[in-house]
Amino acid sequence: MNTYSLKIYTSIASLPNSWDDVAIDNAFLQKAYLEVLESSAPTNMQCFYIGIFEETQLIGVALAQYLNLNKLESFGERDKCLKTFIRNFIFKNFASHVLFLGNNMITGQNGYTFKKKISYKEISKLLLDCANEIISYFRNEGTTIHIVSFKDFYENGAKELKKNEFASMYEFTAQPNMIFELPNHWKTNDDYVAAFSKKYRDQYKRALKKSDGVIVKELSLEEIIFNEERIYQLYYYVAKNAPFNTFFLDKKHFSTFKKQCGNRFILCGYFIENQLVGFHTLLLNGNVLETYFLGYDEQIQKEKMLYLNMLYNMTKFGIENQFEKILFGRTALEIKSSIGAAPILMSGFIYHNNKFINRFIDKIFPKLEPTLVWQQRHPFK
Repeated sequence: MNTYSLKIYTSIASLPNSWDDVAIDNAFLQKAYLEVLESSAPTNMQCFYIGIFEETQLIGVALAQYLNLNKLESFGERDKCLKTFIRNFIFKNFASHVLFLGNNMITGQNGYTFKKKISYKEISKLLLDCANEIISYFRNEGTTIHIVSFKDFYENGAKELKKNEFASMYEFTAQPNMIFELPNHWKTNDDYVAAFSKKYRDQYKRALKKSDGVIVKELSLEEIIFNEERIYQLYYYVAKNAPFNTFFLDKKHFSTFKKQCGNRFILCGYFIENQLVGFHTLLLNGNVLETYFLGYDEQIQKEKMLYLNMLYNMTKFGIENQFEKILFGRTALEIKSSIGAAPILMSGFIYHNNKFINRFIDKIFPKLEPTLVWQQRHPFK
């Protein structure tokens, strides 16, 4: 096995000059995006940027995030039941200091990348070494990391990691990532609509009719800054009513994103009579279009089928700009399947630093996950 070394950075300014050369295939590991995290990460999050070296050459980069759940005012308020109360109590008392190897703010395999082929045996060892170094950093600061999670691996990657250093770690599958593989013969939105079965073409027409009077506009940086307070209100409403949260975005997150990433970050506002009633965001990541956070006025969302129209608009953008696929993330699985996205299972690995608790992690963890029952839709002929 080759000998590799790690260096952990806490500021973007100190990253090696060749960082973006290594991260060239993933926008979420490049400096522009990492600067968004550095300057507008959630208040309960601290980011670490990891360089992996072969001798003196940077050959890999990775991201880690520490979350202090004691600083979180709410874990999500949609589900009010005994299971939710118990879950919140456990997180506050036994799992409030969490280390993620990967990006907890987006869905997908965005935790690391290499510029050369590295075996999964080496990757698994390097990821564990990263975690141990950061745990030691916090121990020296007087903080005990309770939980370590390695986030979002597709099936083959998870299987290979499990054969190596992750063999004794608990593997879990959360809600699937909803991914829309766009056929390359679709060139326009009309091609997409024509592919629907009658039921789902009627749904599309009904949603379009309901959106009458709603003006959709891509916002410039200046317009995002002007509407920043309202954008955050709309985001916060949706986030707070999610079944489970580990963070809330900084109020200037969206304007910071636009400043740092320019045309690779798109925020579309939905207006009725010049009043912002909703928004959605997109991230352009090579040939992949990634959906990001959104927000809406609940009353308008019901009247105008706003959320469904947002999904159609994101899909239209993806088709017309010839992206290969759209990553829609883990929420609202059924409605996303109704517009064409399909569930792709992803795995994570987790362990608790308390050996007694870790012995029972396979029993405890499934009980903390929000229960979800949904039916996959198949909208095409």
